[in-house]
Amino acid sequence: MSGDSQSFEQIIKNTEGLVAQIVFKLITNPEDRRDISQDVYLKVYRNLSGFKFQSKLSTWIAQIAYNTCYDYLAKKKLVFHDKLYNDDGTEKEVDAGNWHPGIENWAETLIFQKQQAKILKTEIEKLSPLYKTLITLFHNEHLSYDEIGVITGLPDGTVKNYLFRARRILKNNLLLKYKKEEL
Repeated sequence: MSGDSQSFEQIIKNTEGLVAQIVFKLITNPEDRRDISQDVYLKVYRNLSGFKFQSKLSTWIAQIAYNTCYDYLAKKKLVFHDKLYNDDGTEKEVDAGNWHPGIENWAETLIFQKQQAKILKTEIEKLSPLYKTLITLFHNEHLSYDEIGVITGLPDGTVKNYLFRARRILKNNLLLKYKKEEL
């Protein structure tokens, strides 16, 4: 029995970052985050014998995390995804062009990159829970469309479409809020 608990501890250790990424992007309340994370691993423990090896174990656990968060959001009747609209109801479109800053020295470049990363992180946090999660899974966790589809239960085409929308909303929001010089 102690081998089982040690094995499960290793599973938690190997997947807690991924689960935290999903839970933290979808759930805003810190206490709910803790409860949901515990609930995720309770579900994993109870259902581990039913894991069918049709995907990586981490993908299966991420799917449980996603579904647990989704169920929580559905119970709370919270908005799960959004779009950026003009006053007339059409989606906002902003063209960034091909702007690139001209920075000569290394120190300025490093400071500039840190500022950009902070701005980007702030704006990502303002996206809907679904879009934040998709961007995080794809860009931070480097999961494939297939893996994200397994986690979210969305078809590959929908994952690609939602990622496109999330990036477009992020881009539009950044361009509306910040001057090109700040980006």
